[in-house]
Amino acid sequence: MSVLVASSVARTCFGDDAATWAAVLRGECGVGGLRYFPAGQLNVRCGYHISEPGPERPLRATAWLAGCVAEAVRRAGLDPRRRRVVALVGTGLRELRAVERWAVDGEPLRAEQLHFADAVRRAAPGLEVAVTLSNACSAAGHALALGQDMLELGEADAVVVAGADAMTESMLAMIGRFAEEPTDRVRPFDAARPGVLLGEGAGAVVLVPEGAPGGRAGRAPVARLLGTGLSCDARHETAPDAAGIRRAVWDALDRAGRRADEVDVVFAHGTGTELNDPTEAAVLGEVFAAADPGPLVTAVKGAVGHTSGASPLTSLALAVHSLREQVVPPVVGLRRPLEQAAGLRFVLGAALPGRVRLVQIDAFGFGGVNAVSLLEAA
Repeated sequence: MSVLVASSVARTCFGDDAATWAAVLRGECGVGGLRYFPAGQLNVRCGYHISEPGPERPLRATAWLAGCVAEAVRRAGLDPRRRRVVALVGTGLRELRAVERWAVDGEPLRAEQLHFADAVRRAAPGLEVAVTLSNACSAAGHALALGQDMLELGEADAVVVAGADAMTESMLAMIGRFAEEPTDRVRPFDAARPGVLLGEGAGAVVLVPEGAPGGRAGRAPVARLLGTGLSCDARHETAPDAAGIRRAVWDALDRAGRRADEVDVVFAHGTGTELNDPTEAAVLGEVFAAADPGPLVTAVKGAVGHTSGASPLTSLALAVHSLREQVVPPVVGLRRPLEQAAGLRFVLGAALPGRVRLVQIDAFGFGGVNAVSLLEAA
């Protein structure tokens, strides 16, 4: 059973979801110099920061998340004090940066602050339960699946699915270790892609059942979530597995009751890494081999960086705009597609108007935790 997306909110290096959509349509790249961290020691000089004045503030991811949740609840016309509302927060790193600051600077930190629940309850007074899922880079995608399950089972009247991640020194150190030269920007699916860079971001959506009364005070929902396919192949700690990704895609189509040739647009995971891009491209080529002409393919990390566990909601927020405006944004940073992507219909250079009815959103994480969601206009 599909569920309705009553509202969708995101925050990236460009600002809110409207500002992000406008920037991505223009083909802008939000990369900038690395802040707060010792770039030389990390071998990472750039990132996609959410810009804030002054020195680094504590619990930045928590603040962005709370703002997105409050705004999503407001846009949905939802009062958690009058309805059974649950929040599911997907994140790759939780508030790991706060732990790093505590370890080095002794900045005060309570264990409860790592998991966002208190902040989410303050942002949405009356909310019953808030659970944090730390499930790598597909975390918010898994939260979408669980939120839909809860609504189908009648365990909630509405579910707030949210996600947030801020840069951490430990993740930057891992990225820098695997790059011979510091990466200047993310180039998804490019033959000369230099690697991934972290982005900072947060997002939140409100899911409600079909026919839910009073959700948006008479206003239409922004989209319909048909289903999310999941897989956990656990083949390798970090390397993607084509079979696991393929299972997630077919699971999504099966749950949604749709065929591959009905998908109009794919918002790909597209990390710009050596292994992810050819693997994802090969799977997309297989899944849509019989589709004519096949879906348009875009990816947003070249514009906003890799926002980790929040990245599925970043793509979803832009997919909502794409459904509304019937235009597909370009793959920012893609100049020459890699060999394994031959035949895929990438949106290159400029946004492309076209029929956008059914959108696939890919999200893959370390350990083979994969989530693929299907979204359509409501």
